Amino acid sequence: MQRRTPLGSEIHGLSNLLRRRAENTRPLQYVANITGANGWIISHLALNRDRDIFQRDIEKRFSITRSTASKVLSLMEQKGLITRQNVEYDQRLKKIVLTEKALALHEEIIQELDKMEAELLRGFTEKEIDQLYGYFARLKKNLT
Repeated sequence: MQRRTPLGSEIHGLSNLLRRRAENTRPLQYVANITGANGWIISHLALNRDRDIFQRDIEKRFSITRSTASKVLSLMEQKGLITRQNVEYDQRLKKIVLTEKALALHEEIIQELDKMEAELLRGFTEKEIDQLYGYFARLKKNLT
């Protein structure tokens, strides 16, 4: 019986291909240039647009200190990615709001990731996709 390539090696190779593809898309190249923390914060704010997010929420969500959050948010403000706006119910608080620039960037990223996933799953049936996700879940469970 022929020895198979180790599964971990196959997964690592696939991960490298995905990373390379992502790095070669314009919106994801831009995100790489604005630092990882900015990208995560943009995503968090975009996914929570229905509620007010404050600096303390960012500190808690990303486990960062007040001074780090302040620096990161100030730089994001300078880059035109966020604004800080007063809230009616407490003049001491300023909610963090994504700018149109950041929202457009987030939307482009989501579209690119959706395209990449569609390409990745091309030729698979819905049943095979469900099975694949089941296999991934089982693999993760085996490692925890």
